[in-house]
Amino acid sequence: MVQYEQQIPARLSEIRESIDNFDAALIHILAERFKCTKEVGVLKARHGLPATDSDREHQQIARLKALAVDSNLDPEFAEKFLNFIIAEVIHHHTEASNRLKP
Repeated sequence: MVQYEQQIPARLSEIRESIDNFDAALIHILAERFKCTKEVGVLKARHGLPATDSDREHQQIARLKALAVDSNLDPEFAEKFLNFIIAEVIHHHTEASNRLKP
């Protein structure tokens, strides 16, 4: 029993190290994603396009919910996560549009 109890902290540390690596990867991926969406916002602003595109948003939500199901991730969580990202993207697009207004 003692040997098993000694293995728990080691395994816990290994799992937490993996979690930390995934968190870092998520941050880097989100940063790269937002670089792209900020460029989209600038292009939309320059061409007078609206900051939101509800058709695209609905398509993305459906696509990512399906990916979540395939990955054994709660699709409702995936939708909430994407909605959070979309809200931030719209905020960036609105800022880009406001900066280009005379």
